[in-house]
Amino acid sequence: MSDVQIQARSTLTCPHCGHQATETMPADACQYFYDCLGCGAVLKPKPGDCCVYCSYGDFPCPPIQEAGGQACCA
Repeated sequence: MSDVQIQARSTLTCPHCGHQATETMPADACQYFYDCLGCGAVLKPKPGDCCVYCSYGDFPCPPIQEAGGQACCA
């Protein structure tokens, strides 16, 4: 059993307008799209990232946290 504390919330920062929003991440899935509440841009993962939290959040998604950053959620 791991002693790693999994973060359930992450603050997304829009690369277009800088708006920040703290959201609860899905525990067992990737979130591929996020509508920025500041400018309305649809955020998508950067190449090589599995989800918007891994690209724009201050914490990566729970599946990546559990895997120590080594595996992509599917």
